[in-house]
Formats: sequence, structure tokens, C-alpha cells
Amino acid sequence: MSGEAVALSSVLLDLKRWARQRQRAGRKHVHFEAMSVDAAPAVLPKRAGAPSIDAAAALAILERERVVGCTRCKLHGSRKNTVFGVGNPMASLLVVGEAPGRDEDSQGEPFVGAAGQLLNKILAAIGFAREEVYIANILKCRPPNNRDPEPEEVAACLPNLLEQLEIIRPKIILALGRVAAQNLLETSAPLGRLRNKVHAYRDIPLMVTYHPAALLRNAQYKRPTWDDVQKLRELHDKLVRG
Repeated sequence: MSGEAVALSSVLLDLKRWARQRQRAGRKHVHFEAMSVDAAPAVLPKRAGAPSIDAAAALAILERERVVGCTRCKLHGSRKNTVFGVGNPMASLLVVGEAPGRDEDSQGEPFVGAAGQLLNKILAAIGFAREEVYIANILKCRPPNNRDPEPEEVAACLPNLLEQLEIIRPKIILALGRVAAQNLLETSAPLGRLRNKVHAYRDIPLMVTYHPAALLRNAQYKRPTWDDVQKLRELHDKLVRG
């Protein structure tokens, strides 16, 4: 089998894994068993209109070719794993944090520690399963001691998030925390001034709320976060209905 065929075979396996995930979650899925490497396109087609199933393959290619072996900033020297993103490749809601933490670096998946468990509960409270949305960070590698991302690190890694955004084409984005919001919106405004507004990022509506880790440290943020995500859900449903 040629190198190109091996790569395509890997993509098909990624698609099948995604389909099984959708099946376990009780959602509609696509059968790939009859799809062969020879039948697969050598280049993924550019999608027009609504997102289609090739989003899963495009994300898999992006992760494998651009992220897993990335050395564009100094963080590659201290990481255990890159943390690309997780969830539905056709999600209408994209959730964006700032960077992986210790648990995420160990497991290679975003929001899997205590903050991730709280995020799952927040999403469930407004009717979203974790598997239904897509979750990612601006940085794909953990900064030492969970410090804030440095400008050159953001500059090196943000193109990966932009590619994810182009592939997934969500209806709305939720930015978690000050760092994620300020970097996406290119502002130094405090979180308090960024909440309770609908911003735009690459022509996609974006809302801001507290990072789940902040809620674990400060219980007083729970009520405003609840207000934020209720508004997010309301706007999401309006956008989906068109």
C-alpha cells in the first residue's frame, strides 16, 4: 500500500471511530464499512453550505499533520501530549479555553480535570452533551505551571484554531475566561466588560463567561456564569433555527 493510501486508510479509521462515538451517544451516524481506500477522494473536497461528514476527516488530517509534531514555539519541549480538541466535528457550538492544564497534557484531551467535569455539568444544565459540542483551546500545548500564554505562543498556535473553526463552522462560540476572550477579541478589556455582550469572531457570534477553573476557586462566579450560558443557549437556538 502506498504512503498516500496508508494516510487515507488512517482517515477512514478516524471517521469510523467518530461514527461509533455518535452511535454510543444515541445520535445519528453514518456507516463507513463499505467505503474503501480506493473509493476515498485523494483530497478532501471544499465544503459548501452546511457542514458535512468530511469535517471529521479534515480535523484528523489537521491534527496529524500540523499539531502532533508541532515545534513552532518553545512549548513543544515540555509537553507530554498535544491537546487538539474533542467533540462533534459538525457542532453548532464551539467552546474555547486558553490552554491545556496538567490533566489535559497527560491525557491529550481538553477539559478532563476538575474544571472539565464542571464544564460538562454547565453544558448539561443548558441541554448540551459534551459529545454534542466541540471543545478546544487556543494553545495545543501546556504552558509551564499553567501560566498565561505568551504572545509568541498564541501567534504560533492560533492558526490551528482558525483551521478548526473553518472546518467545524459553528453557529456560535463560547470563550471561557479572560485569557481566551482577550486573545480572540484582541482586546485588553477585563472580563467584566466582555460579558453580557455578543461579540463577533470571524463573523461568528461569540459570548464570554468565566472559566470553570475560576468557579472552583470563587463560588460567587457561579450565578453570573449561569446567566451567561442561559443567554448563550437562547441565542444558539435562534441562530440554529435561522
